[in-house]
Amino acid sequence: MAIMNPILIIPARMGAQRLPGKPLADIEGESMIVRVWRCAEAAQAGPVAVAAGDAEIVAAVREAGGRAVLTDPALASGSDRVLAALRILDPDGRHDVVVNLQGDMPFIAPEAVSVCLSALARTPEADITTVVAPEKSPADRANPAVVKAILAISPEGDLGRALYFTRSTPYGEGPIWEHLGLYAYRRSALERFCAAPTSPLEKRERLEQLRAMELGLKIWAGVTAVAPLSVDTPEDLEAARVEARSRGLGRTIGRQPNVGATA
Repeated sequence: MAIMNPILIIPARMGAQRLPGKPLADIEGESMIVRVWRCAEAAQAGPVAVAAGDAEIVAAVREAGGRAVLTDPALASGSDRVLAALRILDPDGRHDVVVNLQGDMPFIAPEAVSVCLSALARTPEADITTVVAPEKSPADRANPAVVKAILAISPEGDLGRALYFTRSTPYGEGPIWEHLGLYAYRRSALERFCAAPTSPLEKRERLEQLRAMELGLKIWAGVTAVAPLSVDTPEDLEAARVEARSRGLGRTIGRQPNVGATA
């Protein structure tokens, strides 16, 4: 595998439409963004920072002992926020790989980061890698909130070249791969992606990875066992609190590392 020097950046902003203030939402005594930061640190894949659109997020992460930088709150997407933070944190370009870890997966396993980076190391032709997991239930197939990855899967079944991503129900027989909000970019690919305007397919599906594909950037996906809980709604947040209690990660635990048991 090629030697890489990754940096992990978690974009976060307070203005999420479905769950405003989401990064600082309390999950059994600790904010969601801090829990995600702890998971990223536990991956031990490189330095970790939060790219925040709001000063209160920066304060929360720094209070927990993490690194955070304030970015322009008007930036259009998490990817733009990641690039802005990268330019602040690494202006000399020492890090050739950038992991964009979404700030709404408070129990993501360190192994998921490893799968994403391993996929990039194994596919020198890839510009971007991501992670997928098998569908949780047949109901996911018709759920537009579940993003499906259409892959040309390897014979080993652990790696696939992305052909498309969709919110629609894929036609015909075959496995359904749920896409996780985790990307590893070669630095030049992230620069090119963020410099491009929103693309037609991106607008149609509301999936920014389709902009990369329309630009001709190649995306590969590593396969992990289980998709982690993603928090997008008040109901998801309550589920996350239940999950934290079930894992013994409640208020009595204090500030122990929040290492997920599932990827």
